Amino acid sequence: MRKLLTLLAAIATTVSAVAQTAATIDLSEPFGFCTRSSRTDATSTYNVTGGGCYTYPIPADFAGTVKVLTTTGNDMKSTIETAIKQNNVVILDGSEGDFIVSSNISVTASNKTILGINNARLCTKWYVTDEIRKALDEAGVKNMSTSSGGGTLPNNTYVKEQAEYNTRKIIIEKTGDNSENYRKSGIFSLSGCQNVIIRNLTLVGPGSVDVGGYDLITATKNKHCWVDHCEFTDGMDGNFDITQSADFNTVSWCKFSYTDRSYMHQNTNLVGSSDSEATGYLNTTYAYCWWGTGCSQRMPMARVGKIHMLNNYYSCSGSSNCINPRKNSEFLIEGNYFDQGVKKYYSQSDATAVTWTSDNYIAASSSLPSSKGATVTVPYDYTPVPCIDVPAKITAGAGATLFAGATGITAMTNTTGNRQSTAIYNIGGQQIDESYKGIVIANGKKMIWQ
Repeated sequence: MRKLLTLLAAIATTVSAVAQTAATIDLSEPFGFCTRSSRTDATSTYNVTGGGCYTYPIPADFAGTVKVLTTTGNDMKSTIETAIKQNNVVILDGSEGDFIVSSNISVTASNKTILGINNARLCTKWYVTDEIRKALDEAGVKNMSTSSGGGTLPNNTYVKEQAEYNTRKIIIEKTGDNSENYRKSGIFSLSGCQNVIIRNLTLVGPGSVDVGGYDLITATKNKHCWVDHCEFTDGMDGNFDITQSADFNTVSWCKFSYTDRSYMHQNTNLVGSSDSEATGYLNTTYAYCWWGTGCSQRMPMARVGKIHMLNNYYSCSGSSNCINPRKNSEFLIEGNYFDQGVKKYYSQSDATAVTWTSDNYIAASSSLPSSKGATVTVPYDYTPVPCIDVPAKITAGAGATLFAGATGITAMTNTTGNRQSTAIYNIGGQQIDESYKGIVIANGKKMIWQ
């Protein structure tokens, strides 16, 4: 009965806002904390533009520089890094295959947009093999301590924890990588940058192992960044961590998961790296995200900051801990849906305040957790989607689902994009009539549609 009343209450409170729901769920522009410069004052706004454009096709009046990349089949780390430094907008076109990177791509400049088209995937060069997993199983690593009992590795590095020590020792023995460069297997490191937008990319890691390695995206000290419609799979240490006084960031329409490539430590999203994080930072919005197969913990786990969890979907059956407010954090949790099999959906320790609204749904429980402390609010307007609609809407829209359709341009007369007599054109899957003018990408080339 409690579940039914929760659903009915959620529907009743949103009936008057039905007309606004479509606009709210169809986010095509920055939203949430990335658009604010204060954790309490709604009038203190920030215009998140990235490199000046974050849609595709690119408008004709865009005056910035655009770089389009397709894979060469070799390590693309330095090529992508250079393109981001030198251009306002970088478009990663997946029509020629996956982008392979040997280690994290450093992003330190501000005012940048990184877009994926044609199913662009960035994949780490190194990955956890069946041979490595077998050796870890034979050693019994999953049953080892993660707090003590370590030792000194062949490269003279001391490791405190038994599980991490044995994992790293076995990988050194199997790969011969005595310098442990494999631990740098991630995709992006955002450090000290501002006004960066990343959209419509699939990021594939090596598989999670307990080695203290890199995340698929690590964001440290960055501000006003928007990561939207991206898919994260098999991050080594985490999928996407936000730490070290980063602030005013939004993660929307993203999907997080793990495959059988991952061995242990499926800890997907961390906000705040330690209890000593400076207070007043790390204000973050998670909206319309999906934590799916294989996710075990940290969805997210957060210290410090005001964290808004809006209309997210959890289908991570067997998880050990989903939402985890920690020291000095404030959480507003509303309109989220925890599906069957998600048993450990929440725990908190030393949080300043947690507000659970009535429009959350938990399949494994007949009641919602208790709120704690003062009511948590956020400094921007929004309309929650009824939680009963969350699974269908999020599974249909989360991940790299933008700009879907055809892989190029049809109904063209030549490579400059001049029209023929046909009235409707298919550009990247979008039906555009002959009045359109702008920049389009086909077969890895930028062309002017004129």
